[in-house]
Amino acid sequence: MDTKELYKVWLENATDDADLTKELAGIAGNEDEIYERFYRELKFGTAGLRGIIGAGTNRMNVYTVRRATQGLANFLNKTCKNASVAISHDSRIKADVFARESARVLAANGIKAYISTELEPTPVVSYAVRALKSAAGIMVTASHNPAKYNGYKCYGSDGCQMTDASADAVYEEILKVDYFNGDIKLVDFEEGLKSGMIEWIGDDLYETYLNNVRKQSVNPDMCKGSGLKVVYTPLNGAGNKLVREILSRIGIENVVVVPEQEMPDGNFPTCPYPNPEIKEALAVGLALCEKEQADLLLATDPDSDRVGISVKTKDGYRLMTGNETGIMLINYLLSTRKEKGTLPENPVAVKTIVTSKLVEKICEKYGCELKNILTGFKYIGEQILLLEQKGEENRYVFGFEESYGYLAGTYVRDKDAVVASMLICEMAAYYRQQGKSLDEVMTEIYEEYGYYLNRTDSYEFDGAAGMAKMADIMDGFRKEPPKEVAGYKVTEIADYLNSCQKDVATGEQTEINLPKSNVLSYSLEGGMGVIVRPSGTEPKVKVYVTAVGTTKENAAEIAENLAKYMSAFMK
Repeated sequence: MDTKELYKVWLENATDDADLTKELAGIAGNEDEIYERFYRELKFGTAGLRGIIGAGTNRMNVYTVRRATQGLANFLNKTCKNASVAISHDSRIKADVFARESARVLAANGIKAYISTELEPTPVVSYAVRALKSAAGIMVTASHNPAKYNGYKCYGSDGCQMTDASADAVYEEILKVDYFNGDIKLVDFEEGLKSGMIEWIGDDLYETYLNNVRKQSVNPDMCKGSGLKVVYTPLNGAGNKLVREILSRIGIENVVVVPEQEMPDGNFPTCPYPNPEIKEALAVGLALCEKEQADLLLATDPDSDRVGISVKTKDGYRLMTGNETGIMLINYLLSTRKEKGTLPENPVAVKTIVTSKLVEKICEKYGCELKNILTGFKYIGEQILLLEQKGEENRYVFGFEESYGYLAGTYVRDKDAVVASMLICEMAAYYRQQGKSLDEVMTEIYEEYGYYLNRTDSYEFDGAAGMAKMADIMDGFRKEPPKEVAGYKVTEIADYLNSCQKDVATGEQTEINLPKSNVLSYSLEGGMGVIVRPSGTEPKVKVYVTAVGTTKENAAEIAENLAKYMSAFMK
């Protein structure tokens, strides 16, 4: 069926949501708009669904959500007995609607749906899946995407995002489901509650979640009486309640919340890109920091699985990168736990391949095994599961990725901004007691190990033409790999899609024993590096640069040259 025919089918049948009816009527005769909404279906992958909110097969709406949930239900009914699913959502537009629609479909298919009474952070769903012994979890979120997006993230019974195999099996089931011919089963939401097939998640679950977060503290009483002053922004998302609650429990008495970004609002009026990686998203919070003269700014993204920070310096405030925050945290956890005698034998830390190589030096100092895995926190969760299966989960100390995701503890299997916020404040109070700011701590780490500067540049490619362009860029690199980048010779090429690593000088090839992923990595002389990968959740190609310099300024100059060189391939 071509896009025009699909449009007609939707115009006639998609009548349950007045917003969709209006939108479909409004694009009548506009071939470009019709094409963009119907030229493809949203693909269900390990990150579930994600797309622009609106009408059509290539949009997030009640019909694409129902269809995905029917496919999930069919998969669960084939593979599990007496399955249940934990469901929650963040502050995104229609997120609560999509969560309820998911529950309606599951209940109609004989699968019990546990649903949160209000928005919750993503890690709570990961926790709930395991606490409720559910077969799967659904989190309605588009993480840190702009306001026009929403998404549908799925978890397996282990609390990790679905594996490639499970996601592919669910997608097969989804493709069998027609949007409008009766394939999708539905019950009335209130009837589902009465029958017990839909059940609200009780407050006791959130209490046990917070208790588990609290257990990850290394110095439990450090924050009490520390005088630490924190400005916090949930960026109009789901972190407001639980982040503030955990900070209160550890004794942070002075928390000032950014008023414009306190309450849930999927329009994100003061930060069009509600991403703590982006300085503009933190502008309102930074202004409040200046006014309050706070020690620290904490910013969690809309689903509160990522956290960004800015720290007070002698000259104002310094935005820490995701790498820098993770480097400080792992250094704090390893050094303090070793000092207190609580570091396990043969400790394990996990990072992604695009995360700073400086972590390797810190782990080496403290005798900590470091595992490098593919981008995506599900792979960190998978490493925890592997340890758990051997009865060695206590060896896990910390996992993080450069994109502001951190996890201490094994109680969840996804990044958790609630525990990260707690540990960041504890770490700041610990060093404050020693007369050091986090700015000074980071500088000391660089001076000890070297100036490793990591930079990530994103290049956006929207629409059908954009998808084709992204594929062309990756194909171009594979067909003609660079011999040098900004004057630095390429010494090694790793192609994670073809599972092959090549030594450029000798031509020797070795196999990469990781799941296949569309990632290309170029190691350069002097410890430098460049990695290129399409985002798994956004229409972007990301370029990760590693520069190693003798000084901060020298590293910054090298990073700029490497990034500038790579940008020429993104046009």
